[in-house]
Amino acid sequence: MGRYEKNRDFLKANFEVLDEIKTDAQKKLSKAPLQKEYDENAKLIDLPKPSKDVLVKPNVLECIEDRRSVRKYSEESISLEELSFLLWSTQGVQKLIGNDTASLRTVPSGGASHTFETYLIVNNVQGLTKGIYRYIPIGHKLLFMYEINEMSSKIDKATPRQPFAPNFASKSAVLFVWSTIPYRAEWKFDITAHKKILIDVGHVCQNLYIASEAVKCGTCAIGIYDQKLIDNMLGLDGEDEFVIYLAAVGKV
Repeated sequence: MGRYEKNRDFLKANFEVLDEIKTDAQKKLSKAPLQKEYDENAKLIDLPKPSKDVLVKPNVLECIEDRRSVRKYSEESISLEELSFLLWSTQGVQKLIGNDTASLRTVPSGGASHTFETYLIVNNVQGLTKGIYRYIPIGHKLLFMYEINEMSSKIDKATPRQPFAPNFASKSAVLFVWSTIPYRAEWKFDITAHKKILIDVGHVCQNLYIASEAVKCGTCAIGIYDQKLIDNMLGLDGEDEFVIYLAAVGKV
């Protein structure tokens, strides 16, 4: 049992240690930006405004009751309107607060830290070139990063050891990939930030499950992945920003 103790302790509340720590917030140091900067000349795609018109199953009780992890997808594409709804449901900005230094979103986050960036590996979305994109939540846009050659092979290598349906992720219409920028939470919570980050990413993915059910898409979260490979695929440094969770989405 001894080998479990360290990780079990991590799961426990330890916020009393903050009584002995002066956080960067208390030191009045600058916060991390709400979202990553991007080149003004980058290719940005305006997303349709989220609308209830896209919902096939608007009853939340039915969505929660029917929710399952889905690993088999049809070849039907996802519409841009559906993708817009899924992105808004998982990281949509509803309001900027604190002189635009924080945000209220469709998902909760400890201290409104919202440490996540959303990347998409797009395989079959109407109107979008196959490739890698980043969601720009302030303004609700997509930033096109680059096309990807041998996409299926690279996704398979990045998501190994799937016990129930090997290589299912590469057959999805779009792969949601969430990175975390830990300092957004460390600024306020210091060494206690990291448990909060893991809790928060669960909120995000559960919203994706429920929202996907509402538009008759299937979703499956992915916690087993090749860290270095997926970080490199997205151009992340693996230290100040790194992938923390993935989820495949496709038509059932």
